Amino acid sequence: MQVLHVAFDDTDSRAGRCTTHLGFKVAEHLKKMGVELVDYPLLIRLNPNIPWKTRGNGAVCLRLKVPDAGRVIDYVRQAVEEGSAIGSGANPGVAFLESDRIPGRLQEFSSIAMCDVMSRQMAEKAAKAAGVQYFTFGNGQGLVGSLGAMGCLLDGDHTFELIAYRKLENCGLPRIVDEQQIIKFSVDTFPNTFNNYDPSHKRVLIAPHGPDPVFFGVRGESAEVVASALPRLKPEEELDGWTIFRSNQGTNMHLQNEIRVAEVKAYTAGYVRCKVKSKPVAMEGGHVIFTIEQAGAEMPAAVYEPTNLANVASKLEPGDSIEIGCGVRKGTSKHPKILNVEYLSVLELAPIYNMLNPLCKVCGKRMKSEGKNKGYQCDRCKNRDPNAAKIMTLQERAIKAGLYVPTPKAHRHLTKPIQRYGLEKPGFVKSIARG
Repeated sequence: MQVLHVAFDDTDSRAGRCTTHLGFKVAEHLKKMGVELVDYPLLIRLNPNIPWKTRGNGAVCLRLKVPDAGRVIDYVRQAVEEGSAIGSGANPGVAFLESDRIPGRLQEFSSIAMCDVMSRQMAEKAAKAAGVQYFTFGNGQGLVGSLGAMGCLLDGDHTFELIAYRKLENCGLPRIVDEQQIIKFSVDTFPNTFNNYDPSHKRVLIAPHGPDPVFFGVRGESAEVVASALPRLKPEEELDGWTIFRSNQGTNMHLQNEIRVAEVKAYTAGYVRCKVKSKPVAMEGGHVIFTIEQAGAEMPAAVYEPTNLANVASKLEPGDSIEIGCGVRKGTSKHPKILNVEYLSVLELAPIYNMLNPLCKVCGKRMKSEGKNKGYQCDRCKNRDPNAAKIMTLQERAIKAGLYVPTPKAHRHLTKPIQRYGLEKPGFVKSIARG
């Protein structure tokens, strides 16, 4: 039995299809061919700021033990070509590596693809250096995601997702789910599942709305807890099947890179430790804009109303020390590059003082100024004090130091929910070794 890594990406389009559904179909067929999965199928989300992504920028990797690698490669290549929406804008790439180790070059490529922009040419160079066999269709941009998924070992923090799939004839029809069952399941499995339901907005989060074949997806901390969703949620629609993926969803993997403001690049993602430079300004639509400063370099940052973080951001003051997880929006001829905030951590609040007129020493009433350098007089008792001066008092701040994350409905696939802080996994024991 040989170890074979298979990865593919960009098989879907906005008109339909789904890369994870193709992964489900391929894995089911491979099992019938006598192939053994070394790990759960992997669902790896890459940099969500890539402008040409379809939806969640997710790629699939299958780590296998195979009796005949050539036969498997022939089948998967054909399955990807025939199962992709190439005529509707998909640009698939599929990659194969026969090895019991993942080369360091691939791991490095994957790490960069989580937070930066990688070209097809860069992917081809990395594939050839690592001994990866690959095939591309359309413009072949899917090769980037394929290598990104293959090189992601998920040997640190990770989560699981059970995805249930619809039959072809049901795709495009409304998904019927029981909201009350979802709420109860979410409460009963807390904190071990996440993003099932947003109670603040009374919104079901497990079911998408497009024409793709996903019926619902339940994310959680273990394969066992997400598997429990099927009997609990009792979908009335007859399903095509389901599978459990191991994933980097809900881990903030795209925000591990420290961004230097002076060298910031469009479409990248990461975190910035900085100080607030300007007082936040509320914009039309409820969004908030402010300027941050890091080592002498300044840049605007935006907090958007749907995240529910705008109210927090509006209470920041110049001098506050913060950390923001963010993506970099490309600048235009009219607007500069801007940091789109995904989370906000207030590290230290700057002291803010109120300047008050002095109190009258005779009656205790607050005095009024008689003009510049002319002292103060009390309206009540007419006491005058030419030597009195304004008093500085420390202002109580409306926010506290701490972490602030978006409301669940505004989460990206990779966004770490507040309940996962402290539940991160230190590792995962499996038979795939580092190169």
